[in-house]
Amino acid sequence: MKRIVLFLVTNLAVMLVISIIVNLFGLNRFIDANGLNLGGLLAFSAVVGFAGSFISLLMSKPMAKWSTGAHIIDGSEGTNEYWLVSTVHRLADKAGIGHPDVALYEGEPNAFATGAFKNSALVAVSTGLLQGMSKEEVEAVLGHEVAHIANGDMVTLTLIQGVVNTFVVFLSRIVGYFVDRVVLKNDKEVGIGFYVASFICEIVFGILASVVVAWFSRQREFRADAGAAQLLGSPRPMINALARLQSMQAGELPKSVATSGIASPGGIMALFSTHPPLEKRIEALQQRG
Repeated sequence: MKRIVLFLVTNLAVMLVISIIVNLFGLNRFIDANGLNLGGLLAFSAVVGFAGSFISLLMSKPMAKWSTGAHIIDGSEGTNEYWLVSTVHRLADKAGIGHPDVALYEGEPNAFATGAFKNSALVAVSTGLLQGMSKEEVEAVLGHEVAHIANGDMVTLTLIQGVVNTFVVFLSRIVGYFVDRVVLKNDKEVGIGFYVASFICEIVFGILASVVVAWFSRQREFRADAGAAQLLGSPRPMINALARLQSMQAGELPKSVATSGIASPGGIMALFSTHPPLEKRIEALQQRG
């Protein structure tokens, strides 16, 4: 319920901020004079901006299972599965959240957590990670994923994405309207200038917005590492797990869950990376003592 309230409050806050900015700069006079309904545009921007992110969040668990081939286990399948489920449940109890579903999938070393609600989330682990790490290191990774759930990271990232999407949609159409009416002197109905300028601005603003979202995603990885250290009572297991990942090639996850993985393969452009470099994460944990 708190997350739904946060979602609604954030949505309203975005619309309020945009309204204030428009009024401060006198854009409302230009908009009203040229027939653009500001209230309608704000509502449209908010719906478009948040709808996709919110629907993706609600569908995150089935989409994650479908895209990775993960299957839910209950611990009755064998000794390793029993240890995995019981460890996740124990960490969830420590974190004060409901027991997540636990799943396994075939693939290179990685793990992820997803789900719209912290008391009915999903933690999935790859066979490659289980085979390549010690139990203590796997436990640290599980602690990291449980910390993501306890921190509400999936919901918060969705809200951040919705906020920036709203600004992208709104501002791109304001620029498009300005180009069409002021630059191209079109005094009739919306012309081609509006559509072309809006399209270009959505691409440009969308790229800038992805930098903001990626930055936030990197910060939440540091927090989840710290959360794992707290759940395990020491940063050492998480440091060891991250060091182990340095010697392994992290498996690439489907786009739908890529931001939720324990690590992601290194990219060319650091600004767009959803995960900090492993060495920086290790340094942050070492500073905790």
